[in-house]
Amino acid sequence: MSNENTSLSFLCIASFYKGEDFIRYCKAAGNKVYLITSKHLEKEPWPWESIDETFYMEADEKEDWKMEDVIAGLAYAMRSRKIDRVVALDDFDIEKAALVREHFRIPGMGQTTYRYFRDKLAMRVRAADAGISVPAFSSVFNDEAINAYTKSVSPPWVLKPRSEASATGIKKIQSAEELWKVLEMVGDERHLYLLEQFKPGDVYHVDSLSVEGKVVFARVSQYLNTPMEVAHGGGIFRSHTIPFGSKDDKALQQMNAKVMKAFGMQFSASHTEFIKCKDDGKFYFLETASRVGGAHLAEMVEFSSGINLWGEWARIETAAALGTPYTLPKVKKDHAGIVVSLARVPHPDTSSFDDPEICWRLNKEYHVGMIVKAKKRDRILELLDNYADRIFQDFHASAPSD
Repeated sequence: MSNENTSLSFLCIASFYKGEDFIRYCKAAGNKVYLITSKHLEKEPWPWESIDETFYMEADEKEDWKMEDVIAGLAYAMRSRKIDRVVALDDFDIEKAALVREHFRIPGMGQTTYRYFRDKLAMRVRAADAGISVPAFSSVFNDEAINAYTKSVSPPWVLKPRSEASATGIKKIQSAEELWKVLEMVGDERHLYLLEQFKPGDVYHVDSLSVEGKVVFARVSQYLNTPMEVAHGGGIFRSHTIPFGSKDDKALQQMNAKVMKAFGMQFSASHTEFIKCKDDGKFYFLETASRVGGAHLAEMVEFSSGINLWGEWARIETAAALGTPYTLPKVKKDHAGIVVSLARVPHPDTSSFDDPEICWRLNKEYHVGMIVKAKKRDRILELLDNYADRIFQDFHASAPSD
């Protein structure tokens, strides 16, 4: 659709409460902001002062919307409203946004490209085709192909949902016999999964911003507890920035840029994960998403770099729509780390955590969490280790996914 340089209209899609800073920055840039979200989220503290109009959808038990109703509703709304850009604020909204763009011919990522940022099988095929190292994997469409895989690739393996976020639904499998039992349980939905060799190692994440197909900002961090360990073991989530300019930092910056180029990223924030295998010391691509990382990693990145990923994403999208240059703010190089845990009580008292390095505290029922910032990485690691021990003793509650 055509747009006026004085007023762009953004449709933000959010089936979860997320992306408040994007909405604020988008409005501050002079745009009109429409929000489409689930009806049960209407009482969340959205930045209402930055939202011009809200449209609600009824969600089913899986938080899904009927997309034919979304399209029909937007078609009616667009009789009197223009939409210049569509933005998905969560992993689960990327597919919705791509469908809306395709149907109404709105610029941005379409249904072919979005699969590289949502479908884990498509990610691996694309990465392998581009010469990016990935763990040995297989689709699970064909019985003969599965048997060939299990005979040629040593276990353990992981059976992963192709479209779930984070570590949701991942099953670790030790033998072919166990695999076939799990596939039988999955039944007619097995085509929604992929099989991959489990590689023990340290998991890293690269949080970045891309403009005109080029990565203009990236911060590399390492999980101290992998998302899979936390999801399946009920552990304490921790991550921290790695040494700037180190061998690992340079290698992952390069791999991330290669992934973004291969996947066709143009204008967006992205969150990409890699594993450094303990067996061979090599980095392998795990997955990516065209959105800001969850679990408050955006806040950790901001305290480390001074870059608000949500805000800069909004500025990038605005500049792209207007055809004007985007300039990244000055980037700082402070080390930062985060620790987050479920808590046994609704409002944990963390006043005993009083180190001057604490720059942020999580305010959420039945959770405890902090971000620390320091010039030296060793201090960050010392604090995260200390806090994990204390949180485990005083507050921690476990709710593993299986």
